[in-house]
Amino acid sequence: MIVETKKTAETKMAKAIEALKNNFSKVRTGRAHAGMLDTVQVEYYGALTPLSGVANVTLLDARTIGVQPFEKKMIQVVEKAIREADLGLNPSVNSDIIRVPMPMMSEERRKELVKLVKSEAEDARVAVRNVRRDANNTFKDALKKKEISEDEERSAQDAVQKMTDNTIKEIDKMFAVKETELLSV
Repeated sequence: MIVETKKTAETKMAKAIEALKNNFSKVRTGRAHAGMLDTVQVEYYGALTPLSGVANVTLLDARTIGVQPFEKKMIQVVEKAIREADLGLNPSVNSDIIRVPMPMMSEERRKELVKLVKSEAEDARVAVRNVRRDANNTFKDALKKKEISEDEERSAQDAVQKMTDNTIKEIDKMFAVKETELLSV
């Protein structure tokens, strides 16, 4: 019972880290990367399709993403989808390729993004602490039902606390890296 609870807690903490990585990847740093357009959905023959399903997404340079639709008639549709994706991007068509330049970020915008990233990191910490609380409650319930001894409960809680501390350290490192990335010009 203790082993399963620890494994469940470890899995949930890993999911919190993955969710944070995913959220951080959506925050723009001023440099272009193809993953920024992963959330863009394009109307393709009546169905919403991910951009990567209808076009080739590449980096033209450090500040420009190139999008080349597989079908020429999709150029206008893809451009419209990128523009309306609420990413703050302004694509332009250049013959058969769509150029998506990254706008420069002001100092004020950088600070706003740091606040957003800080909030995301705090949400991840809270999620990890909630996992710890749930695991500890499971151990306490097992102790009340006399399924485990007090020593087993204490050692299990210590193990979950170490797991929590390590996960929070990882979250703090990820935040520090993202903050540095955002504040560098």
